[in-house]
Amino acid sequence: MSRPSDRIARARAVLVGAGIREQDAALDAEVLARHALSWDRAALLTHGRDPAPPGFDALFDELIARRVRREPVAQIIGHREFWDLDFEVNADVLMPRPETEFIVDEAIDFSRESACRSVLDVGTGSGCIAVSIAHALPAVRVTATDCSSAALAVARRNAARHQVADRITFIETDLMAGVTGPFDLIVSNPPYVPEKAARAMQPEVLEFEPHRALFGGVDGLTLIRRLLPEARACLAPEGRLVVEFGFGQDDDVRGLAEQSGWTVVRLREDLQGIPRTAVMSHRHP
Repeated sequence: MSRPSDRIARARAVLVGAGIREQDAALDAEVLARHALSWDRAALLTHGRDPAPPGFDALFDELIARRVRREPVAQIIGHREFWDLDFEVNADVLMPRPETEFIVDEAIDFSRESACRSVLDVGTGSGCIAVSIAHALPAVRVTATDCSSAALAVARRNAARHQVADRITFIETDLMAGVTGPFDLIVSNPPYVPEKAARAMQPEVLEFEPHRALFGGVDGLTLIRRLLPEARACLAPEGRLVVEFGFGQDDDVRGLAEQSGWTVVRLREDLQGIPRTAVMSHRHP
């Protein structure tokens, strides 16, 4: 007789044997079991020792086999939480990361201190930033760009899922090409990983996430170099630009910003104290 709790324990050992950290393996096995069962955590705690329903074993084995191949759990189950909202994700989009929520934080803070009616999200991917801003700020209209039609399809579904599709315009383009402002706020989580960093990346990222959403050229700054001058032409005079960047890139981003005529208002640090988000304004003469 198969019990979910027993299957989870065995799956945890299999995942550890595949090179996944023990604490991650425990969580992954539970999440995949709940997905296979369509149970929440309370149901698993209550019924985990009961006989498994028909079909569970085969489906759970399939999910664990995918995780053994290092496919991310979010891609396996098809969704991931961001800003307390549930987003569809797949191999066409970057997985939303917790540090990217700082961009939404900054958008909300800016709306409290200034009239913010229009936002441009450059490189929207899954739409997590655009949708979260639209959801948090009902008076705002958002334009979201991406060069990937497949990513935009995911973003449109996420906008519909959270009932903000009527306030977001999605445009397939390279950065801001063909987009006219002015916008009160421009935000972006561009590709910023240096190409040389690929050697040290986890297979979950390197093998399953879209490379053009990850890598920003030799030093990781290629897209940011383009973004900074282009954003100046689209931003309202008293607007803000908020850009995420990678570990150790803060000095370079500050220098590039100043060269492009920006004033860096602040650099926001993540929970480890690492600068990860730049907030900028026009440099006025």
